[in-house]
Amino acid sequence: MVKEKSVGCALFRIGGNVPEFLLLHYKAGHWGFPKGHVEQGETEEQTMRREVCEETTIEQIKIIPGFRQETKYFFRRGNETVFKEVSFYLVEALGGNVKISHEHKGFEWLSFEKALERLTFENTKNVLEKARGFMQSNKICYA
Repeated sequence: MVKEKSVGCALFRIGGNVPEFLLLHYKAGHWGFPKGHVEQGETEEQTMRREVCEETTIEQIKIIPGFRQETKYFFRRGNETVFKEVSFYLVEALGGNVKISHEHKGFEWLSFEKALERLTFENTKNVLEKARGFMQSNKICYA
């Protein structure tokens, strides 16, 4: 069995008093957060910053301390079973316009409710729900 490690983030911007979350529409058809494989010698933070920049061109970000969620799942790639671990951080976009990479076919900034509906996979929806709970309990752009 192949094992893979990726890092991503629930990327948000402040739209009024509520956050808007960036979702990427992957060419495979699903909607999710920016994420990608850890390269040799990289820390999780370095991977996350690189992937956000590569997939969205957003460079100015702020990592919200204290939030880190892991998801683990299996999937098939050809004849192989792949075990994947993904660490997600909560990150605020401080500026910049989104320009998606060749890996994606679209993107949207959405409210929590609309993002929850649009996300494809349950484990990613769970990350978003935990991110909102963290933001609310720490009074991050929620009244």
